[in-house]
Amino acid sequence: MQLGETYQVKKVKCPHDIKVSVPGSKSITNRALLLAALAEGKSVLRGVLFSDDSRHFLQALTELGFSVTVDEEQCCVTVEGCGGKIPCADEATILESSPEHPIASVYVGSAGTAARFLTAFLGLSRGYYRMDASEQMKKRPMRELLEALEEIGAKIRYEEEPYHFPFVIGCPEWKKQKVTVDVDKSSQFLSALLISSVLSPKDFKIQVIGNHGMAYVDMTVVMMEQFGVSVGRDERGRFAIDCGQKYCSLDYQIEPDISAACYFYAMSPLLKVKSQVNHVHFGCLQGDIRFLEVLKDMGCGLEEAAEGIVVTPPDGKMMGGWFDLSSFSDQTLTLAAIAPYADSKVTIANVGHIRMQECDRIEAILHNLKAMGIAASEEDGTIEIQPGEPKTTKIATYEDHRVAMSFALCGLVTEGIEIENPSCCRKTFENYFEVLESVY
Repeated sequence: MQLGETYQVKKVKCPHDIKVSVPGSKSITNRALLLAALAEGKSVLRGVLFSDDSRHFLQALTELGFSVTVDEEQCCVTVEGCGGKIPCADEATILESSPEHPIASVYVGSAGTAARFLTAFLGLSRGYYRMDASEQMKKRPMRELLEALEEIGAKIRYEEEPYHFPFVIGCPEWKKQKVTVDVDKSSQFLSALLISSVLSPKDFKIQVIGNHGMAYVDMTVVMMEQFGVSVGRDERGRFAIDCGQKYCSLDYQIEPDISAACYFYAMSPLLKVKSQVNHVHFGCLQGDIRFLEVLKDMGCGLEEAAEGIVVTPPDGKMMGGWFDLSSFSDQTLTLAAIAPYADSKVTIANVGHIRMQECDRIEAILHNLKAMGIAASEEDGTIEIQPGEPKTTKIATYEDHRVAMSFALCGLVTEGIEIENPSCCRKTFENYFEVLESVY
């Protein structure tokens, strides 16, 4: 499908039950890529998501000298891991490198996972490496991770604004084996440190401040253990990684992207149809599966089928309510988009941190709801949305894939919803609008 400057969503006239497949998980794909690179030997990753984000990650690994084989048709990537070493950095190049003469340069685009994970990997590796990013990524939070890396021993030379891309980074010597990191702006800071903690020459400990996005940290810990590295954890938010552990290469199957699946599950109460996403099951690693419990609280039914979970619509209108989305905040936009069609007010709590994601997502929600004639407000990270009859409007996407995909849902039941810059969905779901049209 050739996407223009805008995409006109078609109102569904004759709804029918939905059964779709979605791409692989972005979160799992990018974690698996780094784990495979850190492992010793060849890993085969299946069900890989190919998107702007994952392509930037793959290109960065290639720039660092890793042998990477890509088969997009089969959604498969093979990575030759080097046991924690960077292939382009032999002993001579490491000794010759400096902040003024880095060994390699990588560009992470707007990929938050690639930006944080590769920063920790390179920041805890010998030698110096230059990292750059898109203008969007340059504005996103990095300070807490970079300060933690500096505390451990990383040296960083900032080329523009301190604690933002671009910079040159490297770790000539580990000074500490214990660090504190604040995750209130992004749990990726903690996940990044955990994955690369195997590079520590001694036992390593991380003290955590905050609790944002810990479902994603749980995913990281499980995947580390799947690749052969165990992580200790206590009730006080401290993580411990014993020295000497190594990642092992795997033949690894990546789950479907639950964040993407939730758009199609949200269509069930909107269109009054059953919705099934293939290969999505309750035992998956991704925290966004908890959005199905939100739909259940709004009146939907949930069924675990062999081919994937099925959501069934409420008997009447979906119900409003109060929902804490702090641990699966990517679904804030999804819930906000369907909230106007509920029978009462929808309150979305503890999501203030989404102001600092690909865009200010709270601003995007309030702006677009107002444009549709829906009353909405926010205070201290809690959004309140009143029910109403949305009107025709053009959705401002703010270059954010999740804004585009979420508010496209409104167009399935409200005539004349137009999505600006639909191609921003390439970040995680290149053919989203093709799959969307299958529900017509």
